[in-house]
Amino acid sequence: MTSIQDHLRQRIDGSLEAIESIRALIPDLVRVGNSIFERMDNGGTLYTAGNGGSAAHALHLSEELIGRYRSDRRAMPAVCLNADPTALTCIANDFGYESVFARQCSALVRPGDVLLVFSTSGRSGNLIEALQTARENEALTVGLLGGEGGPCRDLCDHPIVVPAEDSAFIQEGHQVLLHLLCEMAEQR
Repeated sequence: MTSIQDHLRQRIDGSLEAIESIRALIPDLVRVGNSIFERMDNGGTLYTAGNGGSAAHALHLSEELIGRYRSDRRAMPAVCLNADPTALTCIANDFGYESVFARQCSALVRPGDVLLVFSTSGRSGNLIEALQTARENEALTVGLLGGEGGPCRDLCDHPIVVPAEDSAFIQEGHQVLLHLLCEMAEQR
């Protein structure tokens, strides 16, 4: 039987492996970041969404772009779709939980905008519907995903997939990726 210390060391090793895998994703991330920020420079808005821990990442990215990451710069237009509990509960009550993000995309997302979803599995029905709606509205679709990317992968113009199976490791990779996007925003 392994000790708790051995178990924790194994968890750290798994986390480091997932984060190390991001090095291979840097060219894709630069391409995605440039596409996102180009649209924002031209008047587009970045919309983010996720569930659970991924909702926290969606909120984190939006707040860093509106506020600041490390240095003062102009505020960037970013809205987190999972940040408004009144909208979420109203839509879930009236249309079902699968529609909580798609309904907002239908109302808000326009050509020139970007929808960026965070998902460890890429299988969340509400994110699938949101990506479909954003595409119908001619927005750029981006996914920070995990595993194989699930159905969300094919709905993303730019999928970035952390190649891990454990959701905690994927989320740790997503945390690094969102900070790298913030670094890019501040280098522009």
